[in-house]
Amino acid sequence: MFKKIAIVLLLTGLVCMVYGGFQLWTVHQSQKAALAEANDVVRKKKTEKNVVVPQSSSHFKKGESIGILQIPGIGKALPIVEGTDEKSLKQGVGHYSGTVYPGQNDQILLSGHRDTVFTGLDKLKHGDKLIVKMGHGTFTYAITDTEIVEENDQTVIHSTAPDEVLTLSTCYPFHYIGNAPKRYIVYAEPLGKH
Repeated sequence: MFKKIAIVLLLTGLVCMVYGGFQLWTVHQSQKAALAEANDVVRKKKTEKNVVVPQSSSHFKKGESIGILQIPGIGKALPIVEGTDEKSLKQGVGHYSGTVYPGQNDQILLSGHRDTVFTGLDKLKHGDKLIVKMGHGTFTYAITDTEIVEENDQTVIHSTAPDEVLTLSTCYPFHYIGNAPKRYIVYAEPLGKH
C-alpha cells in the first residue's frame, strides 16, 4: 500500500517538474524571440533619418517589442514589450501603457516577473545604471530609490512631470512561492540620452 502511494507521489512530482520546466522553456523562448525583434527595431530605427518619437501607447500594439532594457549590475538585456497583461509579460518586461516613453519628461513604468526577467533586481544598489534603448534613442538612468508596497498600491503610478522617472515594478518577496503579496519598486532618474 505504502509503495503504491510512494510511486503515485513520485510520478506526480515528476509530472510537475516536467510541466514547470516546459513552462520556463516556453517563457525563455518567447523572451528570446522578443529580444531579437527588439534588437531589429532599435537597429532599424537608428538608420532612419526621421525617427518618430512615440507620443502615446497607441503608437505600438499590445505585445509588440518596442525596445531593450539593459541592467548592467546583474548582466541582463531584456526585451521591452508594450503592455503589462500576462501574455506580454511572458515575452519580457512590459511597458505600462498609461505612462510615457523615455525622453518625454514624465513617469515611465516597466513591469516584469520576479522569477524570470527581474530575477536579481533586489541585488541592485543606488547609483546602478539602467539603460533603455528604443528607436528614438538610448537613455541612461541611475537608481535613486527603492521601496516595497502592497500589491494593489496604485500610488506608485503617477505623473512625475516635468521630471522624468523610470520606475520598475515586480512582485515581492523574491523567493515567495505563489502569488506574492507585495511589490518591489525601483526608481531611477536620467543621466542622459545618447
